[in-house]
Amino acid sequence: MQHMISGVTALYPRLNGTYKFDTQENKSVKCHALDEGAAFEMSFKLDEAQAKELHQVCSQAYANAAAMDTKRKWPDKPNNLPYKRNADNDIVGKCKLKGSYGGDVTQPPKQVDAARNRLPDDFMLTTNSKVNVAVMIVPYNTGSLNGVSLRLRAVQVLELAELEGGDDPFDKVDGFVSPNSDAVFSNTQPAQPVNGQEYDPFAASVASQAPSNVDIDDDIPF
Repeated sequence: MQHMISGVTALYPRLNGTYKFDTQENKSVKCHALDEGAAFEMSFKLDEAQAKELHQVCSQAYANAAAMDTKRKWPDKPNNLPYKRNADNDIVGKCKLKGSYGGDVTQPPKQVDAARNRLPDDFMLTTNSKVNVAVMIVPYNTGSLNGVSLRLRAVQVLELAELEGGDDPFDKVDGFVSPNSDAVFSNTQPAQPVNGQEYDPFAASVASQAPSNVDIDDDIPF
């Protein structure tokens, strides 16, 4: 089922390309979409009301999937959920989209500004930006693992935070000025259609739908 998570705070977004965790560097690094583990991903901070709403939606999606599965018994409640309370008592959710499925490269999550202008695929969303996030809620039950994951579909930037560590020591002087300095929000790219029609979750509220076939190869536990 599709769902809109509204007005949350973006944390560690990696949407300007696919990333994977590099054990040697001990961090996520940019990679090719076909690399193992490659994904677009971001976390987000929810307030109590937002977390309660998301919990209700995920619980309902899980219950619906369990009721529709005639081959496998599902636990009464999911063991894994795509959000948790951290050591700072913040409720943090996580969503991602694999770089490829079945060898086919995934279309990057759509990013738009508050006016629904399309942002470039390599747009650098920053931590602490306020965003709306469109996700597909995916319940799963493999027998050994069960829960709910959030598959990232699109992001709407409501307030763009400054890049951390982005302050510089310089004053404005005469000299080179980038011709693209104002292009971040004006350089809109035509949307790539899917099955002849572009997915636009921000044209109207995203309605809940019956759960589709679960791709258990998707992010587990996220």
